[in-house]
Amino acid sequence: MAKCFSFTASRDWCFRYSFSNAGLRSVSTDLGDGTVMHFWVPKTHKPHKPNLILIHGIGANAMWQWNEFIGPLISRFNLYIPDLLFYGDSYTSRPERTESFQAECVMRTAAIHGVSRAHVVGISYGGFVGYSMAAQFPAVVDRLVLCCAGVCMEEKDMEEGLFKVKSVEEAMSILLPQTPEKVRDLMRLSFVKPAKVMPSCFLEDFIDFMCSEYIEERKELIQALHKDRKLSNLPKITQPTFIIWGEQDLVFPLELAHRLMRHLGENAELAVIKDAGHAINAEKPKEMFKHIKSFLFDPLPLSNKHVKSGNVMKAD
Repeated sequence: MAKCFSFTASRDWCFRYSFSNAGLRSVSTDLGDGTVMHFWVPKTHKPHKPNLILIHGIGANAMWQWNEFIGPLISRFNLYIPDLLFYGDSYTSRPERTESFQAECVMRTAAIHGVSRAHVVGISYGGFVGYSMAAQFPAVVDRLVLCCAGVCMEEKDMEEGLFKVKSVEEAMSILLPQTPEKVRDLMRLSFVKPAKVMPSCFLEDFIDFMCSEYIEERKELIQALHKDRKLSNLPKITQPTFIIWGEQDLVFPLELAHRLMRHLGENAELAVIKDAGHAINAEKPKEMFKHIKSFLFDPLPLSNKHVKSGNVMKAD
C-alpha cells in the first residue's frame, strides 16, 4: 500500500514556509554548463545590509540545517543560502566532485544574484566549500566562519586512527545512511545526547525522502574530500576566520580545530562549545549563533585566542 503521509516531507514543507515567511525566495539558476544551482535569496535586497552566504553540510538540504538561524540573521544581513550540488534542487552533469568546484558554482551563482562581497558561514562539508571560496575568491569573501569543518585533515589521518570510522567506505555508509540502523549510527556519531527513541518507520521515511537521490554522486563528493588530502596543499587564507567546534565532535575530532588554528595563525580564533558533538547547529544552536553574532555583527580585531564556555584562554 502506498504511503499517504510523510513526516519528513511535512517537515520539509514547514521549513520551506519558514524560509519564505522570513523574506526569502527559492530560485534555480542554470549556469549553462550542465549545472543548475538552487538558492534561497532575499525577496528584496537591502543595499545597506551586508551579504551573508550560509553553506550546509552533508546530510540534508539547506533548509534543514539553517532554519534555526535565518530569523535572527535576516534582520542584519541579506541572506544567500545555496543547496550544494546533489542536494535539494542543485545538480550537475559535469564530472567534477571537489569542494573547489562546489565553491566555484556557489560563487558563480551568487554573482548572478548581484553578490560582489559577502561573509561566509559553512558547517561541516559546507566549511570545506566555504574555505575554498575564501581561497579562490579573496576579493569577494570578507569574513569566514567554519563550524566543525575538518579542512585540515589528511588522508593519512584515517590510517593513523584519528577518526572513529576505520575507512572511507565505513564513513560513507554512515554519512549516507540507507537503513534505520545506519541513521542511528549517524545520530550517535553526531550528537552527545542522541534521541533515545528513534522508531524505524520515521527513519525509513527520512531515508526515502532525504537520502535516496544522488547516492553515488554524494559518495564521490566524500571520496574527493579524502583522496590525496595533505595539509601542505591547503592554502593559507588571509581573511579573518572564526572556528566553532563541538568539544566532543566524533566526526571531525577537536584536534583538527587546533591544527587549523596553527595553520592560519593570527587570522583565526577558536570557540569550543562544551557538551556538543558534530551537529552543533542542531544540538547547541543558541551557543553557535552567539559566536557567529560576536564575529559578524560587531566585528573586532581577532585576538588569536581560544574561547571555551564563554571564557577566553590562550590558544594551544
